[in-house]
Amino acid sequence: MKSRHLAILAALGSTAIFGLSHTIAKEVMPHYVGGMGFIFFRVAGACILFWIAGLFIKKEPIDPRDYRKIFLASIFGMGLNMISFFKGLELSTPINSGVISTLTPLIVLVLSAIYLREKLNSRKYLGISIGLIGALILVVSGGGYSSVYNAPNILLGDILLIIKALTSGMFLVIVTPLTRKYSSITLMKWMFLIGFFLTVPFTYGEFSEVVWSELGFGAIWRIGFVVICTTFLVYLLNAFTLKLLSPTVLSSMGYLQPVIAILFALATGNDQLDVYKFIAFILVIFGVYMVSIKELTILATWGRALRN
Repeated sequence: MKSRHLAILAALGSTAIFGLSHTIAKEVMPHYVGGMGFIFFRVAGACILFWIAGLFIKKEPIDPRDYRKIFLASIFGMGLNMISFFKGLELSTPINSGVISTLTPLIVLVLSAIYLREKLNSRKYLGISIGLIGALILVVSGGGYSSVYNAPNILLGDILLIIKALTSGMFLVIVTPLTRKYSSITLMKWMFLIGFFLTVPFTYGEFSEVVWSELGFGAIWRIGFVVICTTFLVYLLNAFTLKLLSPTVLSSMGYLQPVIAILFALATGNDQLDVYKFIAFILVIFGVYMVSIKELTILATWGRALRN
């Protein structure tokens, strides 16, 4: 199988895992562990796993000129990204989280236009506007099911989730050139080590409050899923994917994420799809489609090649 085909499969796998994690992580917070405490589990666990994996690969020296980029990528990808995601998910709902995460391709496009001088045509401007209107509808209409679905402050949660989408876009733009110079494991072990020290002042307090005797099998496997699959495996797959695909193509895979997040949340009874969420979902998806037609055509072509 060609490397590009493997990259597509890796991107699809990471998207599917992340789609499930919106509900899986939500089921643990905040009864067993708060959002900040969950970040401690996630960053510390992934850091340990990547450093163990690093023992089995050839040691790679880091170009001193790349230290700043690695540090910036850690701030956006392992610091601000995780804090805003977990705190936002704790305050909002799984469906809101899945839909807002779909904004990442729009943000990547805007950042690419600013930093990489990528030209935007009228169709892309319109797509960005439609997607942002969808996100705005979701944020403004929030609050209807806060008491039923363990979402104490949907408005603030959704704002934090939008910040998460923004930092995800920043991370993808910054880390892509690095993935083409270093192995995925080398990059991730240093980024998560930096991310641990960046986040521990904010996360250790809630982590220390975890009552270990109350963590049954249900809570333990969910925490393990987020650490091993949503963090270690997803970041590893994404770093591998970015060696062969552009950030815009990878982020365009986000189409699948809200669908998985919505279906899984509804199937497990953790959220409800009302008219506002549905309208917001359609607008965001259509907006991303308008700015990603070229990339989606490439994905469709590779998809047909995979079937053959």
